[in-house]
Amino acid sequence: MQCFVYKSARRAETYIYLRERDAFELLPATLAATLGPLNFVIELSLSAKRKLAREDVDTVMANLRGPGFHLQLPPPPLETTH
Repeated sequence: MQCFVYKSARRAETYIYLRERDAFELLPATLAATLGPLNFVIELSLSAKRKLAREDVDTVMANLRGPGFHLQLPPPPLETTH
């Protein structure tokens, strides 16, 4: 399954995976407004055998088959103990 990854220009470490290149109409209007401009990062070929750094590939593929996009948010901040 091919997907196209875009980085939010407004929100740090926030990415959108789309099932079609530049298919921004798949995004809900409120989400698109929150993310601001999106910059193309990479085209990926996804499969159940492929590992992604911060996302579960099966979840990403299910979201691409369903609503057509997957939102990757930044990782939670690390807790520090004193």
